[in-house]
Amino acid sequence: MYTHSKNITTAGTPLANAKGALVLLHGRGGTAQNIISLAGEFNLQDMAIVAPQATNNSWYPYGFMSPVADNQPALDSALENIGYAVDAILAAGIARQNIFFAGFSQGACLTVEYVARNAQRFAGAIAFTGGLIGQQLEMANYKGDFAGTPILLSTGNPDPHVPLTRVEESAAILKSMGAQVTVKVFEGRPHTIIQKEIDLANQLIFG
Repeated sequence: MYTHSKNITTAGTPLANAKGALVLLHGRGGTAQNIISLAGEFNLQDMAIVAPQATNNSWYPYGFMSPVADNQPALDSALENIGYAVDAILAAGIARQNIFFAGFSQGACLTVEYVARNAQRFAGAIAFTGGLIGQQLEMANYKGDFAGTPILLSTGNPDPHVPLTRVEESAAILKSMGAQVTVKVFEGRPHTIIQKEIDLANQLIFG
């Protein structure tokens, strides 16, 4: 088991001059640097890109629907790392309602988990193939009010790592907390991000 060093890569507009920020979370086996290349596909202007890097390129050791205890302390450490990134953005004078979140796969699961545990008005969130974390979802963990924050959950069906039922369950919880949630399912799509998902993100979240 491991904890994560606070290793954050930045790109785009420097935080001090940015009008907003995007927290980008890579998947298992990925890197901050390669998820940052995804930001080039988004309609972003005057935006700081903040991408934490997982120790050993993995945020937690087992699948996201394993018992939470099996993924500790790595999971709590990963969530703390996102909080550290958000604190750096806030310290630069960027308001929470100007912070976006996006992640793929393991990073998508962390994106959804972090925003659900810290719900308030954010600029938007995108989970490219992911859902809330745990064998059983612990409703007591999810607090706050999204106040209309737009959230996009996109996934393939079937997906080898993320069951559609968990994506739908996650969407229902986010909606109950005041988010404007869009779920988009691509039949037969492999475990990757396709252009149609990027187009949807630009239309619904970065529009």
